Amino acid sequence: MKWNKVVFKFVSISFSILVALLVVVGLIELGSYCYDFGYRVFTESPVDEAPGRDVTVSVTADMSEHDIGKMLKEEGLVEDANLFYAQLKLSAYSGKLKPGVYTLNTSMTAREMFVIMAADAGDTESTEDTEDTADTGNTGAADLTDETDDTQTAEDAGDAGDAGDAEETP
Repeated sequence: MKWNKVVFKFVSISFSILVALLVVVGLIELGSYCYDFGYRVFTESPVDEAPGRDVTVSVTADMSEHDIGKMLKEEGLVEDANLFYAQLKLSAYSGKLKPGVYTLNTSMTAREMFVIMAADAGDTESTEDTEDTADTGNTGAADLTDETDDTQTAEDAGDAGDAGDAEETP
């Protein structure tokens, strides 16, 4: 009878220790997953390195932001739809994605996709114009420098004339 109580007590304590260890290991795993997810929200890299591949996606007005994330995952543009959704909710673009057909690239970050899908049609055109100007070697900046040099030369000539006038006057 005494042995039964001792064995029962031993099994009971062993089971309690096993449950406590499982709870601790479970909490460590949960904490690790949450930390990794939170870290990835701010540091997630693109799916592919540049140049990547272009993918055309269609966003309809009835799609939720989470549905957009799922679609982008299916198209291979993001690795995790829930992560995309969390990034979107924490960004300034939450609730601002517009329906339309977009050409996105697998080398884009989620933020770059937000910018494209939240832009008005006019904003997209002006962005393309800016990129075209940048690709041509900053001709606008060179023109500005030339104008500045011309202005300074004219001012210098005017100052020289004034200085000469000042010397002639007693």
